Formats: sequence, structure tokens, C-alpha cells
Amino acid sequence: MISKTTIDNVFETARVEEVIGDFVNLKKSGSNFKGLSPFTDERSPSFMVSPVKQIWKDFSSGKGGNAVAFLMEHEHFTYPEAIKYLAKKYNIEIEETEQTDEQKEQADERESMYVVSEYAKDYFHNTLLNSEAGKAIGLTYFKERGFTSETIEKFQLGYSPDTWDAFTSEAIRKGYKLEYLEKTGLSIVKDEKQFDRFKGRVMFPIQSLSGRILGFGGRILTNDKKAAKYLNSPESDIYHKSKVLYGIYHAKQAIAKEDNCFLVEGYTDVIQMHQLGIENVVSSSGTALTPEQIRLINRLTPNITVLFDGDAAGQRASLRGIDLILEQGMNVKVCSFPEGEDPDSFSRKNTLTEVEDFLKENAKDFIQYKASLLMQEAQGDPIKKAGLVRDMVESIGKIPDVIKREIYIQECARIMDIKEAVLFNTLAQILNKGQKNIPATTKPAAGQMQVVEKKKTEKVDRQFVLERKLIELLLLYGNQKIKFDDVIVKENEDGDPVEEPIVFELDVYEKIYLDLQEDETEFANEQFRNLYLKLIDALTQQRDKFKIDVFINTVSPEEGALISDIILNEDKYVLHRWDTQEIYVKLKKDTIAQVVSQTVLYLRRFYVSQKIEQLAEVIKVPENSSMEVLMDIKDYQELNKFIALKLNRVV
Repeated sequence: MISKTTIDNVFETARVEEVIGDFVNLKKSGSNFKGLSPFTDERSPSFMVSPVKQIWKDFSSGKGGNAVAFLMEHEHFTYPEAIKYLAKKYNIEIEETEQTDEQKEQADERESMYVVSEYAKDYFHNTLLNSEAGKAIGLTYFKERGFTSETIEKFQLGYSPDTWDAFTSEAIRKGYKLEYLEKTGLSIVKDEKQFDRFKGRVMFPIQSLSGRILGFGGRILTNDKKAAKYLNSPESDIYHKSKVLYGIYHAKQAIAKEDNCFLVEGYTDVIQMHQLGIENVVSSSGTALTPEQIRLINRLTPNITVLFDGDAAGQRASLRGIDLILEQGMNVKVCSFPEGEDPDSFSRKNTLTEVEDFLKENAKDFIQYKASLLMQEAQGDPIKKAGLVRDMVESIGKIPDVIKREIYIQECARIMDIKEAVLFNTLAQILNKGQKNIPATTKPAAGQMQVVEKKKTEKVDRQFVLERKLIELLLLYGNQKIKFDDVIVKENEDGDPVEEPIVFELDVYEKIYLDLQEDETEFANEQFRNLYLKLIDALTQQRDKFKIDVFINTVSPEEGALISDIILNEDKYVLHRWDTQEIYVKLKKDTIAQVVSQTVLYLRRFYVSQKIEQLAEVIKVPENSSMEVLMDIKDYQELNKFIALKLNRVV
């Protein structure tokens, strides 16, 4: 594990504008920088970076945070990978914390397998380019497929010599242990002899989302009927084929930017389309599509377009993959190539514009594709058609979004020329059998079964705005000492209560904390509540040394994004009518005390009004009505009047 010292050094040294500047063209804008969003396709800059606070915000996608958060979003690194990237960029030595012997053994073993795989990739690539056999066999094959030198280099394509142990012997001679060669599946050990698994094959390195070599795919070039045409690395501690997509490392940025992923079948399909200019393409590497692979794409986009060969015999079986995509709540389209063509051959024969136009014109919604495919099989047989209709409804039933389900039912009814009510009944039976709910939005029809799904109403009212405002005040002014005006009630000589104005000095965070504690209230929004507690703790300990750019490095990526959103929104939007909406514009220093007091009072009044409403509901039930509850309501009403009077003074 990376030591805390290393992480602290990384955060102290890394500059968010320098890190993001490697990926985004930033231009100075006042005290900040701005640029085009790297996450969406836009013409007007909505991406902002604050060097002072060391945070960024993308207003087009809603993402934000610190330098590490950017790398995790843009490069799809894990947290440790992002730290290591920054450490390397700023020449910071990475210290590892003390681990148990078991942890060390596990970490060393996995790292050793990665190192061996990286060596194998370099060995195969070098053999392809520099050996006689590599150039004559492997390189000739790739050139015949139309791959350029730049493409071969980018995908690090290679060749494994057609001898029994050329790679294994060379790796051992270089100091790599046979134990790890065997565990990665690069070498086969049998009867005290070792052999190369990929003997005589062209090699396709398989990379993780962050670019590490996980395994290999190898294609044989001879007509040996006993040998598999394609051979993949076996499962290992670093390679799980059900969780990997070929090409994802090179495609991830294009997928996120295009907001769509093309899913193909083979390695050469990916490479050929990528070379043509369609980079948002991946392959399941010849294995059946899995939920883990779909979720990997879902991290980048909710949209998948599945590309099938024109003469693929397994199109019917491939429909299962579409159902899996639907189950994950994703949007799926399907496109079949002309008879005898596949993504590889079609990309070779056509220009980029021609291929893009073909995909746009021929990509069908899954319901249209499935209907046309299944109706060809039914061929006018009513029994078969009934079964196929049920098959389609079962696919629709896998969609988690109730609105999408209803739309697809309506579309299915139109295409199949069948009444919606019948399909809704069928869907209800399927969902009830699977203990699911059918759409709450479906229209009742004669004989139609319907289960109503209750919708939760989100609280996005004044309470949300006020809680968010308090977080903003703590972030921007929490450690500033401010003079606050208030009144205390005393008795005069005649024993009558009189108000006496006072002025007291407190840090902003102390004022907010004490006022909220007075009513024993807490934030309703869980994310605000957790961030509030962390802010109060940090401000209490650091006081005048508190800095946002340091604090943001101690919270979760989600909280970091929220902090960026709150702070940098101030620089993008000027909110109007704050006095009627109870929302406030950016503050000047001389108004901080007023706005802090006002926000706290509005929030306290909201809580008190809420309590009065709850008690009013209680006394509607005769057996719950009591003098004690009525007195509570009266007390809260008096408190509400008192807060209203204080608000009038503050305003």
C-alpha cells in the first residue's frame, strides 16, 4: 500500500492546472482557467479550473473535484493508479507501508505476473519487427490485413516464434521465474518440460482500462485443423476474461466523448475500425458477453451499439447478450453488416464517412431488430409468432426503467400488430412471476392486470438550498472571525422584558455550529450532513490554517465533486431574487454576518414549521390528541414567531 507520506507529498506538489493541462487546452479567465469539456462534445467552454482552490468543475457533465478525481474520471484510473501517475509526473518516490507477509506475498505475486506479462508483450512485439520469421510471417499477415505501422505500434501487436520454447527459454535467461510464466499461462509446464503456449501465433496484447497487460490473444496462421484458430490466455489472478474488453484502453476516451460504444466480435474488428477513425469500439474477445463487461462499458456511457457480421450464424443466440445489456439499464442498438461483410472487411473497403453514414442509417433499436429477426423465423406460423411475441416481452421485462418499458411495449404492439393491453397483461404476468413491478405509468385497459409502482418524491426545495448554502459558507468563510449582531431579553426595573442589542465576535463555523446545536437539528440531506461534520471537525482543529485545497484531498471523490460544484458555481452563475427565493448571491465581506445569520434562521424556521406540521398530523387522530401535544404545538409556534422577528431584523 502507498504510504500516507507519499500521498501527502503528491497532494502538496501536484498542481491541478498542470495535471489537467496535459489533457485539456486551458486558457486564462480571470483568476481561473477555462477550456472545452473533455467529457462532452461542446463548442463553448464550460470547463473551469481554480488554481487557488486546486479544484475543477465541468458544468456540461456535472463532474468535478481535485487532480486525482480528474484522473479517475478522465483516465479511469483507480485511486492508487492516479496517485502513482502523479508521483511519476512530479518525480516523487513512492513509499510502501509495512504489510503483513501474506499481503506482501499476494502483492509481489500479482506484480510479478504483471511484470512478466509486460516483458512478454515487448518480446512478441520485438520479434514481430526484428526477427526474420516475425517479419516474413507475422508482419506480412498484419500488412495484408491493412494495418499500418502506426497501428501495429499503438496496439503493440506481436509474433510468437514457431518453436517449442523460444519465448520461455529467453524469459528464464532474462531472469523471469518459470513460476510466473506458468501462472500467467504464457508457458505450459508438463513432465518437467516447459513449452510456449502461443507457439507460431500472431499476438494481440489484452490491456486493462488503465493500460496494464492482463493477457494475450493469439491467432494461428497455419491450416492445422487440430489447433484452435484463436487462443486466449487462461484465467489467472490478473486476467479474468469475463471482466475484460479488448481495446477498452484505447477506446475509453472516445467512448466517453461520443457517449456511445460499438461492440464487435474480434480483435481485428476493433483494430480496423480504430485505424479508420472510429475509436469508440471494443470487443468481448470471442467470449459470450457478460454482465461484468457490460458494467465496464456503463462506467463510460449508457449507450451500446452491437455490430454483427452480415452472415453470422449465431445472431439468434446473440440476442441473449442484448437482454443482458437491457438488464443493466443501458440503451442498446443493433447494426448488421451486408451479407459476407464484418466490421473488419467493411472498414477496409470504405471510407470513414461511408462507414459512419452506414452505422447511422442502419443501427436499429433493439426492439425493431429483434422483431425483424424473429418474424423471419416465424414465417406466418401463428403459434411461432405467439412464442416470439412472448420472447420480446420477456426482453422488455428486463429493462429496470418503468417508462422505457411502457414505450417499448407500445412499439412492440405497433410492430407486431397486437393490442397493447395484451402485451401489458403478458408483461404483468412475467414481472409478477419474477417478483417485479410493472410500469406505474401504464394505462388501465379492459381485463388488464396492473401493479402500481409508488414513486418517491425528492426533496429539492428550500431545505436543500439552505443546507447547501451553509456548506458553502463553511467552505468559503468558515475560519473568518466576524462580528454578529443579536439581542438578549432582560427584565427592566418594573419586571417587564426588554430587548438589549449586543455584538459578539465568533468564527463563522462557530456561529453556525452553535445556532444549529441550540435546536439540536441536523442536516436532512445525507451528503450535506456528512460533509458538514467533516468541515466542523477540520475547522475546529485547523482554525485559521484551514484551506479548501487541502481539505478536498481528505474527502471522498463524490464529496470532492460536490465541493467543486458549490464553489465554482459561484463563478458561473449569479442568482437573482434571493430575498424571495431564500437563495443568495455571492457575498461581499461586509455582508457575511448578515447572510450567515439569515441562512441559519431560515433553516431553523423551516425545521420548526416542519415540526408543527408533524404534530398537527398527530392530533388529527382522536386517540393521539392530548394537552401535551397541543402545548408542544403552541411552544413551537411561539418559537416560530421569535425566529420571524429575528429574521426581520437581519433582513
